Amino acid sequence: MSIEQEPRPTEAGNGPPTMADVGRVAGVSAMTVSRALKGNSYIARGTFERIMAAVDQLGYVLDQSAGTLSSRRSGFIAAIVPSIDNSNFADTARGITDALAQTSMQLLLGYTNYSVEREEELIESMLRRRPEGIILTGGEHTSRARSMLANAGIPVIETWDVPENPINAVVGFSNADAMEALVDTLVPQGYSRFGFIIGTEASDARGRQRHIGFDRALLRHGMSSHRVVSVESTPMRMAHGAEAIRQLLRNFPDTDIAICVGDLPAFGAMMECRRMGLSVPGDIAIAGFGDYEIASVSEPGITTVNVDSYGIGARAAGQMIAMLEKRSTAATIKTSYHVLLRGST
Repeated sequence: MSIEQEPRPTEAGNGPPTMADVGRVAGVSAMTVSRALKGNSYIARGTFERIMAAVDQLGYVLDQSAGTLSSRRSGFIAAIVPSIDNSNFADTARGITDALAQTSMQLLLGYTNYSVEREEELIESMLRRRPEGIILTGGEHTSRARSMLANAGIPVIETWDVPENPINAVVGFSNADAMEALVDTLVPQGYSRFGFIIGTEASDARGRQRHIGFDRALLRHGMSSHRVVSVESTPMRMAHGAEAIRQLLRNFPDTDIAICVGDLPAFGAMMECRRMGLSVPGDIAIAGFGDYEIASVSEPGITTVNVDSYGIGARAAGQMIAMLEKRSTAATIKTSYHVLLRGST
């Protein structure tokens, strides 16, 4: 496993902003801020708007745990994943839980359904409960979410990606590099007319990065990357893969291998090829990404990329514990991935 550590401050910021900070920016008292945030109808509209502008500017989050806890410790770590019915992210959550089991801390889990707006809402809701730290999936967030996290004064770990501008700590891998590795492994097998099947790129940052890696690899090999089918859905499921492979072969009948953004659409594509009377890999080869269980038990098995989903969660939780115990500063930990060649190619 490749590990690269780049020291950064232990905390994401210098401590969370207070009501007094909001009041200073808005030009009112902390009591007026408190009344405004609790929905007091006697606050003048202009005053309320100044307060809310200050809240957004500072990334302030109302502390709903105040007065209910006898200490500053809440005893839980928050984690946010795109989906709970995706086995990769379920494995990551399990890795976090298993690592936290060695401590007295508990896990509070939320899912975004691949929406950065929903992620922002979850971040605000979770920060109100004052978690010890927060683990996120990916490195793309709304500007307000980044502001809240940067000012939370707790460790923040972004996973499943290696963002260029991390908030704090990182445990993940480059999805673009991993896809490049898959293409680089398949080109020597004799494939030259690559197709790519993807969902809605606007809401799937990891899928978008894999597409970049696909294009980059084929450019290096002097091959065309124009054979692309996009299905308006995130996440992509088996049925979407079945729909997409028909469209791919209709639009680009010379395709000799279809790479899918994930293993579920790859399985759907492979089953649809059977229904169409096509042999896999004889008539067309299929590859996926993620090494879901279905990729190893299908017949033929699906060529894919294993990214150690469980290990990402376990290492993120381990890094979180080390940061909370002051044994480590924030770092970028690059996790491993490897290509698994199976019968579908």
